Amino acid sequence: MTAPEPLTEQEPQRLLIWGAGAIGGCIGAYLIRAGHDVTFVDVAADHVRAIREGGLKIVGPIEEFSVAAPAFTAAELAGQWDTVLLCTKAQDTEAAGKALAPHLTLTGMVVSVQNGLNPLILNPVLGKERVLGSFVNFGADYLEPGTVTYSGRGAVVIGEQGGELTPRARRMHALLCQFEPNAVLSPNIFGYLWSKLGYGALLFATAVTNDGIADALERPEDRELYIELGREVMRVAAAEGVRPEAFNGFDPAAFVPGASEPQARTSMDEMVAFNRRSAKTHSGIWRDLAVRKRRTEVDAQLGWVVEFGRRLGVPTPLTARLVEQVHELEDGRRELSRSNLDELRGLLPGSRGRSGQDTAVQELT
Repeated sequence: MTAPEPLTEQEPQRLLIWGAGAIGGCIGAYLIRAGHDVTFVDVAADHVRAIREGGLKIVGPIEEFSVAAPAFTAAELAGQWDTVLLCTKAQDTEAAGKALAPHLTLTGMVVSVQNGLNPLILNPVLGKERVLGSFVNFGADYLEPGTVTYSGRGAVVIGEQGGELTPRARRMHALLCQFEPNAVLSPNIFGYLWSKLGYGALLFATAVTNDGIADALERPEDRELYIELGREVMRVAAAEGVRPEAFNGFDPAAFVPGASEPQARTSMDEMVAFNRRSAKTHSGIWRDLAVRKRRTEVDAQLGWVVEFGRRLGVPTPLTARLVEQVHELEDGRRELSRSNLDELRGLLPGSRGRSGQDTAVQELT
């Protein structure tokens, strides 16, 4: 494949953003304002209609503005693009990849700007050579049709799956710098994605309560639980041969085998401090459970950890039970409560309670 030359700030680019919610809406609005030709696709017809009629509005403490943009549902879309940013929920990755495939040129590329190890899902759908990975950790939420809240800056990383610093990766990095000036071009994108799974495990645990992220992570009585969750994920990553990367207070070195308690507690404190600076008090996971009453990304995030743990012989009892709890919350068979963490604490090393991995989690291949 012949990659285009690196992008400069003066060169407008034509982009398709598949998923105009928190991630895609924020990035897309900033790129439109920077002069790029952005088209949105979204499954929510009311959101698409609102963008068409009144533009896409970005609100929140960072800045507020509105941009005009073409927006379509997948059924309405026509045409092809060289560059597609896939910004859907992780559980929708395979379906979205199949739907966008006809709109990708033969030499085009898709950047997975999502939570989870979604390049691994897109590779058999689109071809590995057409898929790049991206990691984001900024605070944002879909608020209502036509409006997205941008509540806190965070890490933005782009990279080729194989680690090559190709011209197209450099071009995409230059593009993302127009949204987040500190965006990183990395030769180790999977290191970031696995670290996000570690941090994500902590966020899922905060979301089975009604506590905000910072308040939950700061509670002394829950620190041991959060630290062991992080360690479970990092043990699986180590067995997979991944070198995890630090971001926004999450220091994977503090959770790897042999790390000290003070190291882990320092990282926990730094994650609390990072989240205190954001106007987004609760995770998107909590919003899915408590506000929007819809399925979460738990299988498409923590399911990877449990499945890789099974393949590699690394026990993940806390993560597996947390996945079960989230499903029970989704199904209305459990309530948001701190008692959910009490149950998880019963699985900590040295605690009496159920052990092992006797939960059935969707196998991810």
